[in-house]
Amino acid sequence: MDLQAVAAIKGFAVTVLQLFSMLFAFGLVVLVLYVAYMYLSDVSQTKQAIRRNFPVLGRFRYQFEHLGEFFRQYFFSLDREEMPFNRAQRSWVYRAAKNVDSTVAFGSTRPLNQPGDIVFLNHPFPTLSKDAVPPREVTLGEGVARKPYTTRSIFNISGMSFGALSVPAVTALSKGAAKAGIWMNTGEGGLSSHHLSGGCDIVFQIGTAKYGVRDAEGNLSDEKLKEVAALEQVKMFELKLSQGAKPGKGGILPGIKVTPEIAHVRGIPAGMDSISPNGHPEIRDVDGLLDMVNHIREVTGKPVGFKCVIGVSDWLHDLCEAIQRRGIESAPDFINIDSADGGSGAAPQSLMDYMGLPLNRSLPLVVDLITQYGLRERIKIICAGKLLTPSMVAWALAMGADFVNCGRGFMFALGCIQAMQCNKNTCPTGVTTHNPDLQQGLDPMDKAERVYHYARNMEYEVGTIAHSCGVPEPRLLRRAHVEVISERGVPMPLNELVPEVKPKSVIASDRGVN
Repeated sequence: MDLQAVAAIKGFAVTVLQLFSMLFAFGLVVLVLYVAYMYLSDVSQTKQAIRRNFPVLGRFRYQFEHLGEFFRQYFFSLDREEMPFNRAQRSWVYRAAKNVDSTVAFGSTRPLNQPGDIVFLNHPFPTLSKDAVPPREVTLGEGVARKPYTTRSIFNISGMSFGALSVPAVTALSKGAAKAGIWMNTGEGGLSSHHLSGGCDIVFQIGTAKYGVRDAEGNLSDEKLKEVAALEQVKMFELKLSQGAKPGKGGILPGIKVTPEIAHVRGIPAGMDSISPNGHPEIRDVDGLLDMVNHIREVTGKPVGFKCVIGVSDWLHDLCEAIQRRGIESAPDFINIDSADGGSGAAPQSLMDYMGLPLNRSLPLVVDLITQYGLRERIKIICAGKLLTPSMVAWALAMGADFVNCGRGFMFALGCIQAMQCNKNTCPTGVTTHNPDLQQGLDPMDKAERVYHYARNMEYEVGTIAHSCGVPEPRLLRRAHVEVISERGVPMPLNELVPEVKPKSVIASDRGVN
């Protein structure tokens, strides 16, 4: 055998050995990953959606999160910097939802010199535990609706549509809300059996597309209104004019998320984009708005209000003057003010970033306006917009709100990790996806407990702030209990920056005396 043939055989042998080595190495890696999967994963656990959906990689998320507490000083801290919600805010919600220790050590990471930040004024003689009381009851539609609604809840679930949220998420919210004694807003996607499954109080939202209460032409159907109102769980109706993340734009649900069940609930074709009109064709002025509110209240017999983002405010004066002209019974039973920084499953960035007033401007504007017109007792105020921590809820109550709604806080309670995939049907925690493989990570029974704990711990800590301010319950908080950091980094009294107003009749008499 010549040398060339020998060399060829040796080369072939080396190639075979290299291939075998590569296959062996690949097999070893696969074996290690399989062993790691079997060792690290626990697909039967229901506590952590990420670990259930991504058993190996998901475990590292919690390890890195924990290690970050020790290594942040060497690199950087995102405790108060991430948007739209920072780590400190999300961590509080996670701890509250899991009902674990919510105390922190060493000192706050929150600077006390950022313009617009708030501080509460503690009283030298705080409310003692024996003197503390639950939030007082508030009745909506009293003396006007045939079936007024009375509740003492201060923190409720904001409108998030079935479609934007998954079946397990809606089910968990319903069950958790029932246990916590709070209401759940349906959002504009209609009322499903999953909303009703937990037995909680329901606020039915009527969006511009009238989903759930529309006829074949898309108009409001009195018959369907009566069917929904006949359900004992449905306590109120909310007419949606606009939404915080997209004022002037209707709801957007991509066709990939319009399943046959969602299509049936909404009364639209499956698989097609669900695009709501940007306004109600029947409502083109304040009289049209009051006509619609009174019509729905007459048909349903239950309290009716409207939700909107505040931009221009002249129409609010027109609204109050129309109510005085038509009679106080014509007023909406509540106004739900949504902040310009509200959330959404899908919205144009131009509207999300630049349109509408934030709540720190719109809430006092509306509260003071209806007070000036003598309507404050008649019209209750609900507000929403990134109010997912006790300090912000307490601020809203001090500013004049009767109730606070929250959507994204309850999403965090369900396990949301702010992956920003709400509009793509790829939510890794199963909260906003209709992919069965991803939904399996969200166990409704376990997450219902987290929803309950989040709501109850919120009420407890808002109460703690109120007691520190010297009042026995949260609804007694006032602007005088709050100061706001000025541009110079110095706290200024909120009741001086935004003084509480008096009804016009009182103002007029005061002017007469002067």
